[in-house]
Amino acid sequence: MFNNIRAWLALLFISSATINYAELRHIRKTDPEAKCGYASCHPTKPNMLNVHLVAHTHDDVGWLKTVDQYYYGSETLIQKAGVQYIIDSVVASLLKDPAKRFIYVESAFFFKWWKEQTPELQEQVKMLVNEGRLEFIGGAWSMNDEATTHYQSTIDQFAWGLRKLNDTFGECGRPRVGWQIDPFGHSREMASMFAQMGFDGMFFGRLDYQDKDERLMTKKAEMIWHGSANLAEKADLFTGALYNNYQAPPGFCFDILCADQPIIDGKHSPDNNVKQKIDAFFEFVTKMSKGYRTPNLLITMGEDFHYQNADMWYKNLDKLIKYANERQANGSNINLLYSTPSCYLKSLHDAGISWPTKSDDFFPYASDPHAYWTGYFSSRPTLKRYERDGNHFLQVCKQLGALTPKQSPEFEAHLGFMRETMGIMQHHDAVTGTEKQKVALDYAKRLSVAIRACGANMRNILNTLSLGSKQNELDGSKNNVLEFKTCTLLNISSCSVSETNERFALTLYNPLAHSTNEYVRIPVPDYKYIVLDHAGKRVPTQVVPVPKALIQIKHRKSSAAFELVFQATQLPPVGYKTYYIEKNSNATRSLAPTAMPKKSSSYTSIGNKQIKLTFDTNGFLSQVTADEMTRMISQEFLYYEAAVGDNREFLNRSSGAYIFRPYKNKYHFAADQVDIVVYKGDLVQEVHQQFNEWISQVVRVYSDSNHAEFEWLVGPIPIDDKMGKEVITRFNSDIESNGIFYTDSNGREMLKRQRDHRDSWYVRIHEAVSGNYYPVTAKIALEDKLARMAILTDRAQGGSSLKDGALELMVHRRLLHDDAFGVDESLNETEYGAGLIARGKHHLFVGQSHLRPSISLQALERVAQLETLLPSWRFFSNMSAFSSTQWLSKFKNMYTGIASALPKHIHLLTLEPWHHNELLVRFEHILEQQDDPILSKYVQFNVRDVLSGFNIQNMRETTLDGNAWLDEHQRLQFVPDAAGEDYNSYATFSRAAKSVHLLRADKPQLDALYSSEALPAGPLAAESNRIKRSVESKHFTMHRGGAHMHSKPVKQAQDKYLIELSPMEIRTFVVYLG
Repeated sequence: MFNNIRAWLALLFISSATINYAELRHIRKTDPEAKCGYASCHPTKPNMLNVHLVAHTHDDVGWLKTVDQYYYGSETLIQKAGVQYIIDSVVASLLKDPAKRFIYVESAFFFKWWKEQTPELQEQVKMLVNEGRLEFIGGAWSMNDEATTHYQSTIDQFAWGLRKLNDTFGECGRPRVGWQIDPFGHSREMASMFAQMGFDGMFFGRLDYQDKDERLMTKKAEMIWHGSANLAEKADLFTGALYNNYQAPPGFCFDILCADQPIIDGKHSPDNNVKQKIDAFFEFVTKMSKGYRTPNLLITMGEDFHYQNADMWYKNLDKLIKYANERQANGSNINLLYSTPSCYLKSLHDAGISWPTKSDDFFPYASDPHAYWTGYFSSRPTLKRYERDGNHFLQVCKQLGALTPKQSPEFEAHLGFMRETMGIMQHHDAVTGTEKQKVALDYAKRLSVAIRACGANMRNILNTLSLGSKQNELDGSKNNVLEFKTCTLLNISSCSVSETNERFALTLYNPLAHSTNEYVRIPVPDYKYIVLDHAGKRVPTQVVPVPKALIQIKHRKSSAAFELVFQATQLPPVGYKTYYIEKNSNATRSLAPTAMPKKSSSYTSIGNKQIKLTFDTNGFLSQVTADEMTRMISQEFLYYEAAVGDNREFLNRSSGAYIFRPYKNKYHFAADQVDIVVYKGDLVQEVHQQFNEWISQVVRVYSDSNHAEFEWLVGPIPIDDKMGKEVITRFNSDIESNGIFYTDSNGREMLKRQRDHRDSWYVRIHEAVSGNYYPVTAKIALEDKLARMAILTDRAQGGSSLKDGALELMVHRRLLHDDAFGVDESLNETEYGAGLIARGKHHLFVGQSHLRPSISLQALERVAQLETLLPSWRFFSNMSAFSSTQWLSKFKNMYTGIASALPKHIHLLTLEPWHHNELLVRFEHILEQQDDPILSKYVQFNVRDVLSGFNIQNMRETTLDGNAWLDEHQRLQFVPDAAGEDYNSYATFSRAAKSVHLLRADKPQLDALYSSEALPAGPLAAESNRIKRSVESKHFTMHRGGAHMHSKPVKQAQDKYLIELSPMEIRTFVVYLG
């Protein structure tokens, strides 16, 4: 097996694309004669309805088939899809005719294809790009999901995809428009990131059926989206909702996968259908035009994995354009043209009108009254956690790559593979958990191999840093002396190094730019150990037993019965500290963990001076004391019974990978009595809870912590009763939240939520539970005037507040039926012949909401959120060959990569090797403007001081993705509607029909399909749901000027290395090294 892995890694190195180091200024300029982008657009015609035909394919980077199966076109009985044939065919068609256009999105597939082409064909493709005939849209490694992805991973995968395009094609390869046509809902933070990356606009396909109806009725399908409550106009993004999701109009799908009739124009053919086809197309676009503000329409001509035979599409599109435009001679005002999303956007910009605005997001998404796409917020919880681990590992790998004095030849290949694997994981059918089971396993396998590849880099670098010039004298060679092994099963308290060696070292690498204190838990088979820090000083320890439920997991092959706990203090920023751990045979029996006596008639408490948790006689949490107040707070596990149906009618929708639909909104309590065992020590106090045979939990408070940790273990979820179950944890409190709660947007800004409410229209919710679920990437919170409760998550989950004072999060789902949206497989994850077991953590914060005398609770939560996302990474090394004395003398056991630590609310978001002698660096202010009265202000610091260990020669600021110079980049500007009552400015009040057939949301769509079930016009409520409101009436105050912004010094610092950060601001730089 290991030989196979080594062979795979070697192949990765050999096949890695070579990076061109010749040009220091890595952001390439295109040939001056190139005519790409807006300059390459076909002209539109004035006083006509210009129909922009966009030829495209949507190529999922894994879904029903694996990434490679989709690329190579294998497993055709599952789906007839081969991406290599698509690109082959499209390029051949484009080379035949300069008038044709095509857009491509997924960089993962394109560059897999690109490496296989001859230099001659590569030059021809560069010509197509330079002439705007082949245009890249989006450009990230994959089309990422927007509910379950973290902003750090999203930025990374855009940066890598756009860098590859920039390195290959220069400015003509740079996308101008985002293209999020298939994700199942859209986040405000994604709009902000697009804007900060320099995109002019973004188009998407899916939005709530009621919201879509409302927007088309009032001509608000295209808007200016305010992407941030903190960053003002620089986070604004022009955004458009596509009319037909992303497929062709009914009857006009001309792909080999479709059954629509081609355009038959034989003059004497009895099947000639030109008139019928053009009449039908004109009818479609005329109806569509009533929902948009300008005489420009975007019609998508393509679908999932279309254009495997591009000539079939283009031959019919040529005929469509020809015969439609011929009618202009007879008075038609409809003009068809080959176009792209960017050309369409330019036409909207040039129309010179104003646009409506939006300040909330597009969650949750419902495709019909009983299909709320909120289940995938929690589907495949272990894959979601593994993806988060992958991001953590990637950041460490990139930082160590930047810090290393020299790199081995395979370094770039390994790091590139890790970047690309994490880019694939962001795909909207990967981290979402909406793929087939075998595809999910393929994603996990890819990530496992990528972690091993980057792990080889880290082992080499850490040995170099730890040994320095002493390496040869230790082993007489250049081989790695220390293992620096990652134990991937620490989440079930298992690690071979700590279990099988009596002496071992633990190296803690801190990827944050401030020093941290962290409690470390190491699985060990005994309780007799001593821990020495980097200076040889003994560190206080405590031993606690591994929870009984964890030991009883059948496939857990571990001898560890205990966890050795100690506090690692002052971990150096962007650096490491190593601890020496040795078994101590002379330890006394008093070190063994002993459970506290059980109480049957009184309450049990654990805690410290900052927070105390009290449990009632039934074993449930009952109250929390913090900030000198006690609140009634309980926690319990419940599960919803999953709805079952044949999916033929809306009311018969099953709960599935995409859809969360509890049967009659019914839930069941996991237990009415909880068995508890309590352990108390100087470092940590724990309550081990057993709710039933398949749900357990450890609640713990560390000695100097300001919050409590809830580590849950759920599974195997029983299905003997033939009932699917969706498991939640619920925290109940006496906080008077009045239906208001808050969730994060991709781990960044918090958004206000209100039960049974949408900011944009008067919503009619037909599913009271799932219709109020929202994505929780990192945090969910609620508060009143006195108290606040917040929960941090360790992975993406769905959550809500379905009653005042309560927060719930879905931790696991096991379902027995499919929801009929394409996967054709129930979400019934198993391992070792039984249901999947998931383990994770929630961090509970409770305190005063506004009156804290010191740092605000929100600011404390933000710092903890960051330290939860990126704690120290643990590297284990066998120390059998070295005594503690030898270890102290021969190794460098503490190291920091930066000279000056940053404040805790300033995050070094990115530090990575970029091009030759270049670093890509991002700094981030993690607080919002209203988070803290003192810390939520601008911060100024000198980059050279922070990175003084590097030989910095120059530095230049870029857009967020790192691939365009900020001072040279300008975006198209769009004008918002004037203030005032605007809901009827463009409204259409005519009633077209008494009933409506909704566009079907299942995929793949081989044609434009509509649900056979008719929905009365009333429930859509376009005419009754319009909200009469002022444009300035938003759910937050837009900070559009000095009055709301923290003032900065008027005089800008002349030192280009001196930078300022305002709340929520991210600034990106390319740093040139000598």
